[in-house]
Amino acid sequence: MNLEFCCPTLFGLEGIVADELRFGGKLTDVRAENGRVLFTGDVQTLIWANMHLRCAERVLIRLASFPADNFEELFEGTKAIPWEHFLPVHASFPVKGHALDSKLFSVPDCQKIIKKAIVNRLGDHYGISWFEEDGERYQIQFSIMRDQVEIFLDTSGAGLHKRGYRANANAAPLRETLAAAMVKVARWRGRDTLIDPFCGSGTIPIEAAMIALNRAPGLMRTYDAEKWHWITSTDWKEAREQAISEVRTGIQLDIRASDIDPAAVILARDNAGKSGVEQFIRFETADATRRDYPETGTLLANPPYGERLLDKESAQQLYRGMGRTLGKSDLRQYYLTSDQEFECFYGYQADKRRKLYNGMIRCDLYMYFKPRDERRPMGRTNQGRTDALTRRDSAPRKTDKPFGRNDRMGKTERMFDKDKKPFVRRDRQDSRGEKPFQRREQTEGTDGFRRHKKSAERGNRTNVPNGRKPQNPEKPRT
Repeated sequence: MNLEFCCPTLFGLEGIVADELRFGGKLTDVRAENGRVLFTGDVQTLIWANMHLRCAERVLIRLASFPADNFEELFEGTKAIPWEHFLPVHASFPVKGHALDSKLFSVPDCQKIIKKAIVNRLGDHYGISWFEEDGERYQIQFSIMRDQVEIFLDTSGAGLHKRGYRANANAAPLRETLAAAMVKVARWRGRDTLIDPFCGSGTIPIEAAMIALNRAPGLMRTYDAEKWHWITSTDWKEAREQAISEVRTGIQLDIRASDIDPAAVILARDNAGKSGVEQFIRFETADATRRDYPETGTLLANPPYGERLLDKESAQQLYRGMGRTLGKSDLRQYYLTSDQEFECFYGYQADKRRKLYNGMIRCDLYMYFKPRDERRPMGRTNQGRTDALTRRDSAPRKTDKPFGRNDRMGKTERMFDKDKKPFVRRDRQDSRGEKPFQRREQTEGTDGFRRHKKSAERGNRTNVPNGRKPQNPEKPRT
């Protein structure tokens, strides 16, 4: 059976997933698009992609793609799909999806129409009108973008980033697919030392060990497609045995992971034990700015951004400390952070930057891989920009009128005291010192409108709203 597949990815990882399919899966028809990768294959390709892809989020079968700008076209396009080839009579087939920039923008209504079309098609084939849906799960997904509909069948179930070894995580965990992508971008293969000074729950060192051992990331988990009637259990068993036979044995790895939080180190060591790579990683509790680093090797770090851990100022002080410790080191360094001014605080310009997304947080991977003699310090304009702004804001103003007439405190004229004390208002001083602003006294006219007292005393305008002068009815308007 020839199928067309779609692998959603985090933004920025499309090229990495495409390379995994070309070189690892030996596929030729691979197309990378924004946020996803398309390819074709058979049932064996489906099993291999689920079990071996490290940076993809899930594996979907694309069943159809058609235009639709009304519910009738959506119904007919969905009904035309041969659902009886995929869904048995007792299948459970929930529907979910999204719509963007389309005339069909109501997701709940689209879910109902797609569900109705599937039931109609299966009812004609099986000769029944009611489905219990008490069997295996077949998750249906749809995407409607610019009036173009795509229908998918999810083969993975839980996202592929859920490897099965991280049951617990710290406050700001790094997604496994993104950690694996960082290792692949750094091109670390286990030949030199790898160090992670912000290990957290241990995601980066664990993924690095699995890559160096050539261990398939999906060996410890299950998939929805394992229970489908048109894919035999023998196919899955043979694929797992083949993946186990490809694991490298008898090799030594130098992976070091540390964190300033002892609880995080305990959690990381526990996760490494669940994944089966604990013997390849050395964990310790240490401050990233004061610990000892090897002279050569690769550093991969996901330091706090100042969003979920620490505040922004504390995170920036941490970047300064890392720059003082490692700015002139021979280590190849890779830092993932959402702070756009990381280079300014670190003190050195990155050799290359790569835009990535950690969930919904837009980040940059700052890469320092050139020799330290070629490392470029940040210029005065960039490096001291924040400090210069602080000095500028704290410096006294060199003007006789520090406040304008229309500043936010009002239009009343300000003046200096003779002793150069802070600015005060003449009308705010009394025997008790400053008093708060007072609203002018208001009165209520005979017509029910409220107006200032002085305005109410001006002539006979009480019968005119807002104090406007009445028109002379005897004199026509010109």
